[in-house]
Amino acid sequence: MTVLSPAHPAPTLTGEPVRRGTPQYRRIGAALFLTGFSAFSLVYCVQPLLTEFTRAFHVTPAQSALSMSLTTGCLALSILIMSAVADSFSRRRVMLTSLLAAALLNGLAALAPTWTLLLLCRALEGLALGGVPAVAMAYLAEEIHPRDLGAAMGQYVGGTAFGGMMGRVCIGLLSDVTSWHAALLVMAGAGLLSAAGFALLLPPSRGFQPRPAAPAREHLRRWAAHLRTPGLGALFTLGFLNLGVMVAAFNYLSFRLHAPPYALSAAAISLIFLTYLLGSAASGWGGRLADRRGRRPLLTIGLTVSSAGLALTLLTPLPVIILGVTLITVGFFITHSVASSSVGQLARRDKGHASALYLLAYYAGSSVIGVLGGLAWATGGWALLVALCAALLLLLGLLVTRSVPRR
Repeated sequence: MTVLSPAHPAPTLTGEPVRRGTPQYRRIGAALFLTGFSAFSLVYCVQPLLTEFTRAFHVTPAQSALSMSLTTGCLALSILIMSAVADSFSRRRVMLTSLLAAALLNGLAALAPTWTLLLLCRALEGLALGGVPAVAMAYLAEEIHPRDLGAAMGQYVGGTAFGGMMGRVCIGLLSDVTSWHAALLVMAGAGLLSAAGFALLLPPSRGFQPRPAAPAREHLRRWAAHLRTPGLGALFTLGFLNLGVMVAAFNYLSFRLHAPPYALSAAAISLIFLTYLLGSAASGWGGRLADRRGRRPLLTIGLTVSSAGLALTLLTPLPVIILGVTLITVGFFITHSVASSSVGQLARRDKGHASALYLLAYYAGSSVIGVLGGLAWATGGWALLVALCAALLLLLGLLVTRSVPRR
């Protein structure tokens, strides 16, 4: 267990944990839903545009995927940095500043005249967003009663699912009607509106007060303590592989469906991501059921559903592929909501540092496996990409069985 130095005492609690059904709980849930929506719509809004980027900037599919991989990679790095300094500021201020900066940078990316400038804006956007995910998860772990944390985390993850869906669907539809430039500008405006709603709704922290920044060696001790905590290392690996598999599959699904025999437009492909509505519902359901039935059974269910979805995408009929995408989405969000809430419960203190390690692994997996997916796609097409993802999910299943506590 990490011990805080006398110069950096633990924050003083200013109130009882918030229980489900209270007005405070509803305001927190709505504000964090908007946070998840804004952050993830901005991160993933370029995914339907990968084929557009290959034509507009004359780049390969793997190069076009850098518009996402750079964002998520810089986001992973930023989360780690923010976890070391965010305790010196109010949770609300850190999240609001991140949301505003990311929305403005998304607007600049829409106006970028060259591929290099677009990638630079997307990388800076990832750095700006680092103040959202780790702080949001830590805020919930500090404010919400442990018995209601799974449901609250599920609502936040539901917001990320809704944001990921709207980012993909709206961008796809708008780019067909107008241009990808205009579509990214609209998403930037939606991000600014979400930030305004967040500022109006989120109550002040009752379980956290800012404290002076700790020295670097103390942050290293806190991270090391979490890595030694039984079960946490498995959850970090789970986050790395879980998001990486979904991003790798979804990045190159657009290229598969854009080519014959499907020849779908960007708008038609983006409509497939309406399946995120089910992902949003599944995240809340998974979080609530895990509170009652235990973590390991729900993680196993999520991984099994994702694996079944991957297998279905190997078939040719488009309705079957859409069903496969639906199952991948539902399985992913069940797994993520349960894993993310488990991090907050297994980490008895320094929850922001534990959340940062989970999210560092989570977004690093998106970048690393997203690149590996591009190599698999270029080498062996969709079949090799699915084989890679299926092998990683099998590895996750073994990890959950051996290393994750049931409760």
